[in-house]
Amino acid sequence: MEARAVETDFERIDLRSDTVTCPTPEMRQAMCEAEVGDDMVGEDPTVNLLEAYCCELFQKEAAVFCCSGTQSNQVAVWSQCRPGDEILIEQNGHLANYEGGAPAVLSGVSVRCLPGRGGMLDSADLESAWRQPHQHFPTPKLLCLENTTNIGGGRVYPFEQLQRVCEWGRARGLRLHLDGARIFNACTAAGYLPHQVANLFDTVSLCFSKGLGCPMGSMLLGDADTIARGRRARKIFGGALRQAGIMAAAAVYALQHHRARLVEDHAHARRLAEILQGIEGVRIQPELVESNIVFFELDPAGMTGVEFTRQLQQKNVLMFAVGPQRIRAVTHLDINSGMVEQAGRVIAEVLARRP
Repeated sequence: MEARAVETDFERIDLRSDTVTCPTPEMRQAMCEAEVGDDMVGEDPTVNLLEAYCCELFQKEAAVFCCSGTQSNQVAVWSQCRPGDEILIEQNGHLANYEGGAPAVLSGVSVRCLPGRGGMLDSADLESAWRQPHQHFPTPKLLCLENTTNIGGGRVYPFEQLQRVCEWGRARGLRLHLDGARIFNACTAAGYLPHQVANLFDTVSLCFSKGLGCPMGSMLLGDADTIARGRRARKIFGGALRQAGIMAAAAVYALQHHRARLVEDHAHARRLAEILQGIEGVRIQPELVESNIVFFELDPAGMTGVEFTRQLQQKNVLMFAVGPQRIRAVTHLDINSGMVEQAGRVIAEVLARRP
């Protein structure tokens, strides 16, 4: 499936995130026709279908449908940790930085952030930071990786690196969680299959409302005992669902029809990086654009990131400033090749007027 058709006058080019996508007409139709029941008692047939479908894709015993990626990550934490335990995570990880301090609030768990590269950890990073368990320290319990990385720049773990890190964690008795909000982007970019990655981890979360284009939803997968605890956590967190088949139908449709088209989003991101490389006042490394996320830096002698995005917005191009001069752009289902070219022209025009 190609990116949906859009008007050629480019009324709005929204590159802030792949969460801004709206359901396609076909997805809306699937939602309208969804068979529903009470998921809280396990009787929503479409939710059951989605959970079974994900278990098959990832070769996990069980799954629980959650409202958001934050919720599925926090359900994973609660299900595998006790108060006083510690999570190890790369310093830019979403779970550590963008989930409202939830590990401490909901699970009484501390987070230890470790420096990596591109949002990714390797076994050497972990070994250099490892502390032998001691009464002075929180108990290390859960190692969390993110693939693709978000603030790390959409980077994709090579499979061999995932293996090294997971083997390191297993050898130290850690549980392993993958924040796979964009796992299908990672699989598309690296060429591995969902179950090959999932088999390395105890739990995997994935998001339906990003590259797959659903209005909401996430899934947590793992062994049956962990997911049973996860259902209890979901209830405690206020996330138990009733007639959720309407949303599950969107996810089923997306898994069947939107995964293959992620290559287009990646191609659009690479093209945007190529355009940016040719614009004066922009610093970018196109070779680091591995999926659908593009980060670039503005010349410090020019305008700030906030001013830059404000001027872009005046010309109907939306991006996020994530630092004084650092900008993030994300391609997705609602962005086509013409919009990428237009965004490049607008960026060049705005920067041509800088002081």
